[in-house]
Amino acid sequence: MKNLLLILLLGVTVRTYAQTTDVFLPGDLLPDAPELAPRGPHGVGVQTLKLMHAAQIDVLHTKEGKSPTYDRPLTVEVWYPAKIPAGKPQFVTYEDALGRANDPKRPLVPFTFGGRALREAEPDRSGGSYPLVIVSHGYPGSRLLLTYLTENLASKGYVVVAIGHTESTYQDLAGFPSTLLNRSLDDLFVLNEMARLSAQTAKSFLAGLVNTDNTALVGYSMGGYGALNVVGAGYSAQAVQFFGQLAGGSTALQTRTLSDPGYKASQDPRIKAVVAFAPWGMERGVWDAEGLAGLTRPTLLVAGSKDDVSGYEKGIKAIYDGAVNADRYLLTYVNARHNVAPNPPPAATLKPGQPLDDYQHFSEPAWNERRINNINQHFVTAFLGIHLKKLDYAKFLDLPETSNDNPWTGFKPRTSVGLEMRHAKP
Repeated sequence: MKNLLLILLLGVTVRTYAQTTDVFLPGDLLPDAPELAPRGPHGVGVQTLKLMHAAQIDVLHTKEGKSPTYDRPLTVEVWYPAKIPAGKPQFVTYEDALGRANDPKRPLVPFTFGGRALREAEPDRSGGSYPLVIVSHGYPGSRLLLTYLTENLASKGYVVVAIGHTESTYQDLAGFPSTLLNRSLDDLFVLNEMARLSAQTAKSFLAGLVNTDNTALVGYSMGGYGALNVVGAGYSAQAVQFFGQLAGGSTALQTRTLSDPGYKASQDPRIKAVVAFAPWGMERGVWDAEGLAGLTRPTLLVAGSKDDVSGYEKGIKAIYDGAVNADRYLLTYVNARHNVAPNPPPAATLKPGQPLDDYQHFSEPAWNERRINNINQHFVTAFLGIHLKKLDYAKFLDLPETSNDNPWTGFKPRTSVGLEMRHAKP
């Protein structure tokens, strides 16, 4: 009996060890990962928060140009520097879903995957307050879509909050007008909520932990669309017209254009920089020259040269070319399509009979997704390090435009291929 008990205990130990150390999780390093990709010195904690944005325009129920209001719930995931008890595995199980709400052809399929953080860990306040990074997913998407990056940044001394945008996640996907209107509004609301929750007198685990005066936005696809608008890229009259056609004549998007008196007032000086992965909208006329000229914060754009969702030459590169008043970079994955930001395809997408679309929502046909993740960790670390931590990382960004014939600083021999980096100043 004792021998059987010992065997069972050993089995549990082996499985736990495999779950926490042997399994290759999103964000783990490939041997050719560039210099700034490894995690930083901090342990990582993670918690989920439920927020409520009161009295927001309910654009999905517009009738004859008039919209009711509703209290808009937002679920956010927060990663932060944490104290990890000795002997405690730094492992978390995330719960997400494949498929689409209200689409019988792609039913919702719950799945789990692992991460290197500890749920409800005690915050590490030994470093004082930390810069804030707000992350916004695509349409549809999830607050857990970029855990390789959110965990990595928290380990380097940032508090990272990823928004689950209501009516834009896999589980509650609804009409596109909600996403068009609410992305920038959600970003600004979450910034204010993080300031409230991190006040020294707040009854929150975030009290005293976050320096919201030193904030960056990270957005992917529709998240990039909203993030660029938050920092000055006002939407065009054409965008308002397009929105109205979809939203029953609503003109609510007008408040996010340069011509609206409240738009300039919404420009928040606490936001110091923006990273936009494959931002959507330029090919659809969302921005004109005047709108792009309103973008003045330091900006890192990341794109695939074959992006067939947001477009490249007339899409993301056109944003880069038109943002003439911003110190801006454009990192291009040559021959990549749209998925230059998410975690690798989860194991659930590989099951027989699972729709191909679920796999292709994460995958890149010409690139190793884990390599993309490591490269993103490297360049986002460099960019945010410069603008939020005042670190001397310029050498990692000021590079020859083409990597194939000119090895890039921070990359191992023979590995800086298939990449382009452009840089322009105001």
